[in-house]
Amino acid sequence: MTILEADAVSYAFPGGIAALSELSLTIRRGRRLAILGPNGAGKTTLLLHLNGTLRPHSGRVLLNGTPAGYSRARLTAWRRRVGLVLQDADDQLFAASVFEDVSFGPLNLGLDAPQARERVNAALAALRIGGLADRPTHMLSGGEKKRVAIAGALAMRPDVLLLDEPSAGLDHAACADLLSVLRDLSAGGTTLVFTTHDVDLAYSLADEVALFNGGRVIVHGPAESVLADGEALAAAHLHPPLLLELGLKARAFGWLAAGEPLPRKPRDMLDLLDSVGGRGPARG
Repeated sequence: MTILEADAVSYAFPGGIAALSELSLTIRRGRRLAILGPNGAGKTTLLLHLNGTLRPHSGRVLLNGTPAGYSRARLTAWRRRVGLVLQDADDQLFAASVFEDVSFGPLNLGLDAPQARERVNAALAALRIGGLADRPTHMLSGGEKKRVAIAGALAMRPDVLLLDEPSAGLDHAACADLLSVLRDLSAGGTTLVFTTHDVDLAYSLADEVALFNGGRVIVHGPAESVLADGEALAAAHLHPPLLLELGLKARAFGWLAAGEPLPRKPRDMLDLLDSVGGRGPARG
C-alpha cells in the first residue's frame, strides 16, 4: 500500500536553478527505500518536499492518497506522520540537554508533561541512548548527535522517517550501530526513506532503491535488481556494491541456489565462503 507519493513534482531554486523536474516516486508502507544519485540530483530537495518543508512549483505530494495541504494545521498533522532527520544533526539540535531536545516535538503537539516524558523515554530507549538524557547537546559525539536527532523525530511517532545521508560523518562502528537501530525501527513498522551516496549502505539496508539524476527518477525497483543494473548505475555515476557482485558470482558458481537470498552483510558472505570451503573445491 502506498503511504507517501510525489506526483510530477517540479521545483527550482531562486535564479531558476532546477532541482526537481516532474519527479514521481511512490513510497510503500513498511518498506525501506534508498534514494541514490550524485550531488545535485535532487535527493535532499525531494525529502524536503515529502515533509512539507518545501512546496512544489508544480505537481503534488500525497499522503495516503490525499493531496497534502500547506496550512499551519495541515502541515502540523503532516509532520506528525512524516519525520525528517537532516544530514547535519547540528541543524536540528538546539535545546540545552538531550531530554529537552527530544521532548520539544511531543510538547509542541500539545501533550502534557507525563505523556511527553513517556514518548521521550521510549524514543531514547529505541535509539539505545537513555543514558544521554541529561547530557548537554554540545557535548555529544557526531554519532550521538545523529541518534538524538533521530530520537527527536521518533518521539513524534511518525509513520514515515526520512533520513538525509544518515551515515555521513560517522565512523564504521557508529554507522554499524545506526544501521542496527534503523533495522529495529523498520521491524517495528516504521517506513524508512533515506538518501545516500553509498551503494554498499543501500544494499545492506534497503528493500527498494530509486536512482536519481537531473531531478528525475532514472529507475525504481527492488534493491538487488536496481543495484545490479550497471547501465542505470553508470547513468547515476555509481558502481554496483561489491557485496552484491560477490553474491552474484557465488550464485553463478552454484554456491547459492537460484532461490536463496544473496548475502547482505559481510558476515553473511564470510559464512557462505566458510561453508563453500568445507565442501572442497568447486566442480569445474
